[in-house]
Parts: sequence; structure tokens; C-alpha cells
Amino acid sequence: MDRINWASAPWSDAEPLECAMVVPETADTATITFRAPSGAWFDYLPGQFLTLDLPVPGQPVSRTYTISSSPSRPLSLSVTVKAQPGSVGSRWLIEQLKPGMRLRAHGPAGEFSLRRHPARKYLLISAGSGITPMMSMTTWAWDSGEMPDIVFVHAARRPSDIIFRPRLEQFAARVPGLQLRFTVEEVEPFSVWHGFRGRLNQIMLGLMAPDYLEREVFCCGPEPFMRGVKDSLAALGFDMNRYHQESFGPPETAPEALPEASEAAEIRFTASGVSTACAPGETVLAAAKRAGLNIPSGCNFGLCGTCKVKKTAGEVQMLHNGGISEDDIAAGYILACCSRPSGKVAVEI
Repeated sequence: MDRINWASAPWSDAEPLECAMVVPETADTATITFRAPSGAWFDYLPGQFLTLDLPVPGQPVSRTYTISSSPSRPLSLSVTVKAQPGSVGSRWLIEQLKPGMRLRAHGPAGEFSLRRHPARKYLLISAGSGITPMMSMTTWAWDSGEMPDIVFVHAARRPSDIIFRPRLEQFAARVPGLQLRFTVEEVEPFSVWHGFRGRLNQIMLGLMAPDYLEREVFCCGPEPFMRGVKDSLAALGFDMNRYHQESFGPPETAPEALPEASEAAEIRFTASGVSTACAPGETVLAAAKRAGLNIPSGCNFGLCGTCKVKKTAGEVQMLHNGGISEDDIAAGYILACCSRPSGKVAVEI
């Protein structure tokens, strides 16, 4: 029987991922488990994300998904996908991806992880598919062998929409340090619901976690939901330095907040030998696509970090949303999706 060589290097995105199984979670959500064809193990932080290149017929796309599995179980890696109305990539994953098929991936990446913010007590707050990084972090805590102190708050439309509910309840039934607090907007007919009902608010939060002021808070969900949680905690006197959030959508940015690019902007893609003039406000990513060059990208608003490239000359105006570290910026890297050239710029593409 082959044994895993834990001394060998872990999986890297130079190798594709192979689909091992697709497991339904709710009516419109599925967990997709991948393995490394080489048998390599996976190393990442609980809460990080991955960008997948999806061969959607006629329009290949890249999409970013939080890893819902935990690095404490390193033989496979899972993402949990919710097929939103009108979605292309997520719908393709759920309906077309089959075991044995392989995809290119980029990452893992991301700063949203309890491993980066050690604390004695945690408060995890999520809504909808925002539960995925919380599941990864909760599984990590469960597997750590230490008694966790986690209050896990999740909001959903209906009880049947709560992703991972059976697994979380199994965890909580065996570990008193994990407290589950679910709230739903409506209850299915002919069913009994013993949890909270209604949208999460200050009063409900105080009942769910009376000691919230003592906890490190992680929040993930739709932008309006996270804004409401953040405003509620701030109004309650919470130390916002202990508040961390992850987003699945672009932040609400006023158009006038974006700086204008120079009309004389020009980009030279050094590895490709291609140069192109840039229209005012055009990003490096958009210019590259127009020039027939491919820069892998995911979120397209400076969060996932997939489009990170090395700038070798010139200046850009970059308004990112946490997808790049200060060390990378100091080393000359930029995010192509949210960088606008100022004058002549050279990029290693």
C-alpha cells in the first residue's frame, strides 16, 4: 500500500486538480472534492480561497471559491458552490463537472483565517454561502484536539437552505465548546423550527453571544449583511480591530472615488513583446485582454489576488480590496484587475 510522503512538497497550482466527487448539500448547492493527480497533499490556511479556470463552452471563465475543507484533512481539497440565479461558472461546476475531470487552479490565497488572529474565543457570523470559510475554520478547530470556544451564527432564508447543517450539528453534539445559533427568514410549512427567526440584529446578537465583546469576530456573507453586522457591532462598542470580514462580491465604491488614468498611458508586456496604448481608466487586465493576452483573474475587483503580476517599470494607480500584501507591493507586484497605468508601464507578461 502506498504511503503519503509528508516530507515531500505539498500540492502547488502548477499541477491541475482532479475532481473526486460532487456531493449535494442543499437544493442549489454542492460540495466538490478535488485530489492531486500526483497524490500530493494540500497545505493552506482554513478560510483561504482558490481560483478555478472553468472550460465553459464558448466563454471560458475563472471563478474564485472559498475552500470549505480543512487543511487538517490534507488528502483532498473541497469547495462548496451555490448556483446563484444567472450564474455561469457555478452552474457549470454543479451540472457539468464529473469525477475524473481536471481543472487548472490558482492559489490558495487570502488573509481571512483564524490562524492569522489567534484568540481564546471566536464569534463566526455568516449568511448564505458565506458559511464556507466558517466551515473550514470550524473543522480545523474540531480536528485540533483542543476544546474550542466558538459561537457560530448563521443566517439563511429557510432551514433547508442552511449549508452543512447536519455536519455542524454532529460537531456541536460532541463538543460543548461549539455553540450553533441559526436564524431564518421563513419556516417551511409542516415543519418545526426551534431556532431564531428574522434578520440578524443587535438584540438577537446579544442573545446568541452575550459575551461578544470578548470574542474575535469573523464575518462573511452578502455585502448588505456584513455592513449590517459591522454597524451593529460598532454601535454596541465592539473593538473593531478584532473584526474581520471576507467578501464574495465587489465593495460598494462611489465612481468618483476611482482615480483617473493618464490619457498617454501605455503598457509594454515584456515577456510577450506586445505594447498597447491604454484608454483613460482602463485597467492592466482589460488592456491585456484587448491585446490578446491572458492574465488569469477571478473576482475582478482586487480581492482574490489571482491576477497578481510583476511591474518592472512605471507607475500605476491601484485600488485593491485586500488581495495583495504590502510586501508584494513593495516587491513591485500589482493586481492587474484594479491597476490603471500612469504614463508608460512595463509588466512581466
